[in-house]
Amino acid sequence: MALLEVENLKVWYPVKDGWFSPTRHVRAVDGVSFQLESGETLGLVGESGCGKSTLGRTIIRLEKHSGGKVSIGGRDITSISGSELRKARSGFQMIFQDPYGSLNPRMTVFSALDEVLSIHSKLDSSARTERIVGLLEMVGLNAEQMHRYPHQFSGGQRQRVGIARALAVGPGLIVADEPVSALDVSVQAQIINLLIEIQKKTNVAFLFIAHDLAVVEHISRRIMVMYLGKIVESGLSPEITGNTRHPYTKALLSAVPVIDPVSRRSRIILPGDVPSPMNPPSGCPFHPRCPLAREKCRNEAPKLLAVKDGDTHLSACFFHGEVMKMGRAE
Repeated sequence: MALLEVENLKVWYPVKDGWFSPTRHVRAVDGVSFQLESGETLGLVGESGCGKSTLGRTIIRLEKHSGGKVSIGGRDITSISGSELRKARSGFQMIFQDPYGSLNPRMTVFSALDEVLSIHSKLDSSARTERIVGLLEMVGLNAEQMHRYPHQFSGGQRQRVGIARALAVGPGLIVADEPVSALDVSVQAQIINLLIEIQKKTNVAFLFIAHDLAVVEHISRRIMVMYLGKIVESGLSPEITGNTRHPYTKALLSAVPVIDPVSRRSRIILPGDVPSPMNPPSGCPFHPRCPLAREKCRNEAPKLLAVKDGDTHLSACFFHGEVMKMGRAE
């Protein structure tokens, strides 16, 4: 059984233009289904505004779902609340995007970690202190730094504190919401390698959310590509980056810098902007910007299906066989 099971999850936000106007909905997440195994890293990539952060926050119950189901460890967490939900939170945690805004500036590192342990564990004061020292060492900090305040740390160090806080109660699942996007490139690599090492030691599963496909490829065993609230392609990392079968993924890949001139790709510039999730296009959500779009795409929405029978590589495109021809360097 998978550690995380997401079934047809929807997050629709109601919007009213006036007292007597009908209610419309922003379809931030629109029928997403996937599974995540223990000890696995699943990457989730897409443009800003595609719904990936909303999906991550909904999985750990920081946002309300409109439909569907989320199960963690075989337990439906969309149906629990109050003290029951608070107890369950020790099994799933989150690393936030902003290392500056995710920590209370008035609390020392020790206080921030001790608060988590006080709520979610039965450790006494001495055992909690010992646990905090171990957590700081695990993320590359030392015990002498535990009584410092967030402003006394660099951005990378603050994110390490955020990682330590997420790990404090030994969760099986961590949702990492763009954990390196606010950091310098050199620090990004350090944090990514740290997460890989932590996974080897703890067997924690990561849902790693980012807009940079190159970063996601480095850390993830599998990748899902999201567009306008839907998953449009998913599969093993080598399949997504080396045998792309959706034109949107192909466009994302073309934007990744390549050092080797032999491997250079022609940049695929998509026309227009991402459509409004309040008024998504008919048929395939990507068809207004897709260079392969045909009449069928405008009238019928493709399902996320295996590229080949029995394959783990899935694509929501009627013409996935033609995607490989896109953007070839002359």
